[in-house]
Amino acid sequence: MKKRICSIILGLTAAAVHAGDDKASPTVVFVCEHGAAKSIVAAAHFNHLARERGLAVRAIARGTVPDERMAPVAMKGLVADGLKAPEGKPELVRPEELAGAGRAVALGCDLSRVTRTGVRVDRWDEIPPMSADYAAARDAIIKRVKALLDELEAAQR
Repeated sequence: MKKRICSIILGLTAAAVHAGDDKASPTVVFVCEHGAAKSIVAAAHFNHLARERGLAVRAIARGTVPDERMAPVAMKGLVADGLKAPEGKPELVRPEELAGAGRAVALGCDLSRVTRTGVRVDRWDEIPPMSADYAAARDAIIKRVKALLDELEAAQR
């Protein structure tokens, strides 16, 4: 019953698997324009805080127009925050990822071209640019991530 209620309330699907887990876990997709800064910082902090809370949910980062490489300011900031910086290049958000996740967060970008009916998209448009002030952007993201995790945690009770 608890699993069914969580599934209904969260509206998330099993789109990703934790490493070493044989159970699928719900996914939140964070999307910013370039997929190189805000979305990766949001996903990294979300995953870290979700693990600390023991929540079976994870996040991925994507971009609407991905850069060729991750933003150095975000990479340095994550390392300074004690988190692992992602490897590889920013990735393009795909409609099937959003449809499979059921929950997406747009950080200052428009997802209308890639979302389908029924996909919940939260808009976090007020996050300042990472290039101007990493700490301010990170703090704004963490505040929103904590509120999202509070909501998800409450729905699991």
